[in-house]
Amino acid sequence: MADADNLKDTKEYFLDIPIKAPQSNVRGANALDWGMQNRLSRIFQPGSGKTVMLAVDHGYFQGPTAGLERVDVTIVPLLQSADALMCTRGILRSTIPPSLQSGVVLRASGGPSILKELSNEHIAVDMDDAARLNVAAVAVQVYIGGEFESQSVHNMTRLVDAGLGRGIPVLGVTAVGKDMVRDARYFRLACRICAELGAQFVKTYYVTEGFETVTASCPVPVVMAGGKKLPELDALTMAYRAMQEGAAGVDMGRNIFQSDAPSAMLQAVNKVVHEQMKPEHAYELYRSLQREQAGRRI
Repeated sequence: MADADNLKDTKEYFLDIPIKAPQSNVRGANALDWGMQNRLSRIFQPGSGKTVMLAVDHGYFQGPTAGLERVDVTIVPLLQSADALMCTRGILRSTIPPSLQSGVVLRASGGPSILKELSNEHIAVDMDDAARLNVAAVAVQVYIGGEFESQSVHNMTRLVDAGLGRGIPVLGVTAVGKDMVRDARYFRLACRICAELGAQFVKTYYVTEGFETVTASCPVPVVMAGGKKLPELDALTMAYRAMQEGAAGVDMGRNIFQSDAPSAMLQAVNKVVHEQMKPEHAYELYRSLQREQAGRRI
């Protein structure tokens, strides 16, 4: 036990400084447990409260994807420029260096391939395994309006319950089937349902009309999905508009790893998300970095 002799009198109470309770800059997170808030801070930068996620989980339903044939070659070099990585546990264990400091959002639902009805998903990862992997969050598809809507919603709520017991947040991903309308009305419905039933953040698609109503009506952060491959300027413009209309970040996959210069594109997206750089300036940055990288390869 410590020596009790010659103890100094306490005096540094800083009576002129009010006690400050820590506040999260992640929407809706202040009521969450400390561990869950800490995990969210691995995804959303404490400074900006925004995130640039790199999505490479496409193989869980469509197998090898252009740009992801060799994750160790094409993706691992990009990790230092992303706030978070969205991947499967198979890729995480087999390919991602354990020295990774950024957050990992683990794909936790699955089942059907692109050859079957995609909404027929089930929970594919036990939350104890997610805890063993020390991930920052788990992600689950939610098919509002899909054939297996209730099943996918139940997948999410079961993960939310399990996550609350272990301090692991859940990302609800609003999945859009081929027969569903992609408009603000649908995404308001889907995002709000995910948040109401416990998802700590939501990933959804950008729409040109009314996206601000999607983010405004969702009480947790909305992260914009990158979607299909677009020309670089178009992708940067979409990201910029989403951020200006209330998004808490972007989760891009094909618009990064299928770009002609993935590292340059990821750096340009970071500027848009964290520094509000205008898309035309971000595109100039992308082109400059692309030329630099091409020169180094010669």
